[in-house]
Amino acid sequence: MSSIKNLLVLSAKQRKLCKRLKDNREKLFRMAYAWSHRTDVADEIVQETMIKALNSVDKVNNIEMLDSWMFRILSNCFIDFYRKQRNEVDIDNDLLVENNTPDIVHGQNEMLAQVRLAISLLPFKHRQVITLVDLEEFSYAEVANILEIPQGTVMSRLNRARQSLKKILNEPKNNHQKKNRLKIV
Repeated sequence: MSSIKNLLVLSAKQRKLCKRLKDNREKLFRMAYAWSHRTDVADEIVQETMIKALNSVDKVNNIEMLDSWMFRILSNCFIDFYRKQRNEVDIDNDLLVENNTPDIVHGQNEMLAQVRLAISLLPFKHRQVITLVDLEEFSYAEVANILEIPQGTVMSRLNRARQSLKKILNEPKNNHQKKNRLKIV
């Protein structure tokens, strides 16, 4: 008979505790939202807190300590949630910083191939000057010294090389290239 009475008392105590737990949900949500600044995260953490609290409600001895007990569970659930998040990466929330998409890389490679072909079509003396000045970034004086020619000759060859390069790159070879040709200004 005593065990039935204990079960009834425990059941009445559990009902009181469950009612207080439900009443505390709003306070728990405000706290979880203050910690996370996201309603979806706060709602999930509070839900987990409520499940854990309801599953352990029979372990509460002092009803006066219920609030601190609930907030301790909330704190633990919050920490657990963010520990799990550290291991998971949500790619929907990440901004892709990579600017080199396959289309861009392909376009750059195609342009590079066209420029290399155009440079290969230049006379050797023009090719020497344009590669030393524009690709290797030597000064006119340095190029003149390397090639053992006057600086004025370097400048005139460079000018002619650039003009020839511009002409080659702007000439359409066929209809396909007409759409994709490089415009040198």
